[in-house]
Amino acid sequence: MVKTKKQQSPDKTQAERTLRELRGRIIAGEFPANTKLREVPLADTFGVSRTPLRSALQHLEQEGLLQRTAGGYKISAFSFRDALIAIELRGVIEGTAARLAAERANANLNLDPIKKTLFELDAVVVSEFNEGYSELNALFHQQLATLAGNKMIEREVERASQLPFAAPSAFTSTEQDMRRFHTSLVVGQQHHHALVESIERGEGARAEALAREHAHLAKTNIEVAYRERKEKNHVAPLLALITD
Repeated sequence: MVKTKKQQSPDKTQAERTLRELRGRIIAGEFPANTKLREVPLADTFGVSRTPLRSALQHLEQEGLLQRTAGGYKISAFSFRDALIAIELRGVIEGTAARLAAERANANLNLDPIKKTLFELDAVVVSEFNEGYSELNALFHQQLATLAGNKMIEREVERASQLPFAAPSAFTSTEQDMRRFHTSLVVGQQHHHALVESIERGEGARAEALAREHAHLAKTNIEVAYRERKEKNHVAPLLALITD
């Protein structure tokens, strides 16, 4: 008897599609902080019933992008200090992941996948438009978490990266941002190389320090974007969630 692949229910498929699209719109700044979301208009917008929509809304609440209110949900609001702390927390957790990975260096740790991603990132960083950087950078950080050999660490790194301004590829999603933060990409790639090198050599303390310093680079980027918003009234999409 031939086994067929288990298919997802229509509601689950619609919920996942709605989740991706709504998250993308929030990250793009289409819904400023504190915007109230109403189920019926949203369901009509995405062409789904309220069941998959509610599933998507609940998921985004867990990610921290939405807050539940008496009448439904609203877009979460963050202070600038919240953003800096979120990035710092990611650095702490990724630092722990890097240290644990280095401590496993002599236990048949397979670095080939992350080295392949590192090589592909090299080509992207020196190119004119840095096409594909965000996806490869996110993959690098995912692989770094996996090298720790601990599912709890993997989950916590993912959780710490869910807020868009704290994600590894924050402010690198558009061609304009790529140009503005190109120097940051070059320095970040140097960090990537040093991280893999320190893990391969079993240098746990160095790997942890490098991961934290790498997160500090993201803090610098958001500080630049925040200052531009105040001085030039230029609002990067991710800053739509920051209210002060």
